[in-house]
Amino acid sequence: MSAPRSIVVLDFGGQYTQLIARRIREARVFSVVLPPDASAEEIRRWNPAGIILSGGPQSVYEKGAPLPSVDPASLGVPVLGLCYGMQWIAHTVGGRVANEGREYGRATAKVATDSELFAGLEPEQTVWMNHGDSIVAAPPGYRVVASTSSAPVAAFENPAKAVYGVQFHPEVSHTLHGTQVLQNFLFRVCKVEPSWTMSNFRQERVAAIRKQAPSGSVICALSGGVDSSVTALLLREALGERVYPILVDHGLMRAHEARQVVEAFGHLGIPIRAVDASALFFERLAGVTDPEQKRKIIGRTFIDVFEKEAKSIPNAKYLAQGTLYPDVIESVSIKGPSAVIKTHHNVGGLPERLGFELIEPVRELFKDEVRLLGAELGLPREFLARHPFPGPGLAVRIPGEVTPEKVALLQKADEIVLDEIRRAGLYDAIAQAFAVLLPVRSVGVMGDGRTHEHVLAVRAVQTTDFMTADWFRMPHEVLDAIASRVVGEVRGINRVVYDVTSKPPATIEWE
Repeated sequence: MSAPRSIVVLDFGGQYTQLIARRIREARVFSVVLPPDASAEEIRRWNPAGIILSGGPQSVYEKGAPLPSVDPASLGVPVLGLCYGMQWIAHTVGGRVANEGREYGRATAKVATDSELFAGLEPEQTVWMNHGDSIVAAPPGYRVVASTSSAPVAAFENPAKAVYGVQFHPEVSHTLHGTQVLQNFLFRVCKVEPSWTMSNFRQERVAAIRKQAPSGSVICALSGGVDSSVTALLLREALGERVYPILVDHGLMRAHEARQVVEAFGHLGIPIRAVDASALFFERLAGVTDPEQKRKIIGRTFIDVFEKEAKSIPNAKYLAQGTLYPDVIESVSIKGPSAVIKTHHNVGGLPERLGFELIEPVRELFKDEVRLLGAELGLPREFLARHPFPGPGLAVRIPGEVTPEKVALLQKADEIVLDEIRRAGLYDAIAQAFAVLLPVRSVGVMGDGRTHEHVLAVRAVQTTDFMTADWFRMPHEVLDAIASRVVGEVRGINRVVYDVTSKPPATIEWE
């Protein structure tokens, strides 16, 4: 059976690239993001019905500007260039790109409604521009199908060659009918069917897991979060009792969490091996303050514990973990000019010699898609609705050195934060909420005496894909209840602050 048709997005470093992939998936068409230097063989492996060239921060005239290693138009499927992608097309086929006509923000575009890209739309459209260079002359044989006051060539097309380009960003919500533009490309130009569903993905993944692991046992790294829980269920469906979920208690979990995870999976009929390795983790983290080093130490220690535990598991050949698409994107520079934001313990922390073959069945999914897959697999709502918890645990919520004493403080405070959010009925309205123990001390007055204790930061965000996020507008009475309880009940903390920074510029976790 051939792979389902997909849309391949070549990423030239644009800040909105992941939104392109998400908008396509929301239209029930599978999409994948590849680096611009992906080979023709790698692109064809995804059975593309079309190729989209993303935006990017550089000029086509800039030294080191990203270039595709193969001409996308030579692969026999329609091509759509967005912003830099459009400029690259124009530059390579005889158009003229100039360092002029800069546009940033909303603009009004006059569009040709007889173009397949703009079919069904009004002649004037509100679009979102974010470019320094402009195309001042379309390539020979290309028809201009949109323009703005600053960009005479805001879109062009060559239907005979199935090559299209738009200077604006249809993937962002600020382009009011951008979704329709993308869907016109998908369904009218590429003629792909909107057939990608979680049911299809589930069947494909089960088949792929069985093919990858025809024999031998699989150790599944389980944290109790949605990602690893869905991974465990998917593996059990594919391989049955050859799967051995292992929960490594690194001493950095939330209060009572290890026990709760074991009990919950017991109700699902899935036995878990729980390993208390907290002493080893704290020993290796002693004196370490650099966040990247902490993440990598935790990742390596995870593998060390798994390797030791594997000796008691018959014929252990594989290690499975719940790596997600955002983990890969943030950890690996697939964009040429982009920078690694941070290493995720289950991506960058793995040693070169695992000792196991790696299975990552949800690696291509975003967080909300994993929840949909979990519902498809019958995962109880209490798992699906849980806020994400990072693999390195509370270590990335304690900037600076991690000690058992700091972890105990944070566990108590974090439990209060989540309890008050649940009491207020806000838990489901927030994508992720947690506390951070800051590496600073604050002077306070308690019981008529001077205190000099830790400061706690509270973080709550709203998001769907966790690639971008906005800070949650927490009601003041809830913040008041959190602060009063933390200061009153957790000895060692005398001040509470609230984080009002979105992603970007900040990441969701502090480290």
